[in-house]
Amino acid sequence: MSTPQVREQFLVISALGANPMELTSVLCRTSQENRCAIVSTRLTRHGEYSALILQVSGSWDALARLEAALPVLAKKHSFSVNMTRSGALENRPQALPYVAYVSCVYRPDILNELCQFFSDHRVELENITCDTYQAPQTGGTLLNATLTVTLPAGTQISWLRDQFLDFADSLNLDALIEPWRPQNP
Repeated sequence: MSTPQVREQFLVISALGANPMELTSVLCRTSQENRCAIVSTRLTRHGEYSALILQVSGSWDALARLEAALPVLAKKHSFSVNMTRSGALENRPQALPYVAYVSCVYRPDILNELCQFFSDHRVELENITCDTYQAPQTGGTLLNATLTVTLPAGTQISWLRDQFLDFADSLNLDALIEPWRPQNP
């Protein structure tokens, strides 16, 4: 008789603090001290603050110890923290990852319009990066957005690409959608 496999469990932690190095160091060290492994992490700066998202894995009791430790650490090191238990991301072997790049004059509704387009076409959002900046020549505010999406199995890629480019043209967006490629092949 074989020993049953222990189901891997995950905790997703989001933290917001003024010192990105301290924030990252404290959360990584605490995860390790509680016998949890960091599965993925993202750190971004937003004005005076940095946002850190971590997915950690561990046994049920290790995650429970980590959950109990985080509010105390957040208070001690002056950062805010939220956490939630999560299952593993389901495998989608037939899904196709694509990247959409968009540049345009900034309008507050652009991100909503992009998300609505993909939602209407049953395309899942995996990652989004968006930055605004002042054009040096004109002083106008411009937006650059990169959306990593997953096309459901059976999607007619050429049809979706045409739909996306027509959508972008109707909103006066400079846009491109292409297959996702690893950064370091």
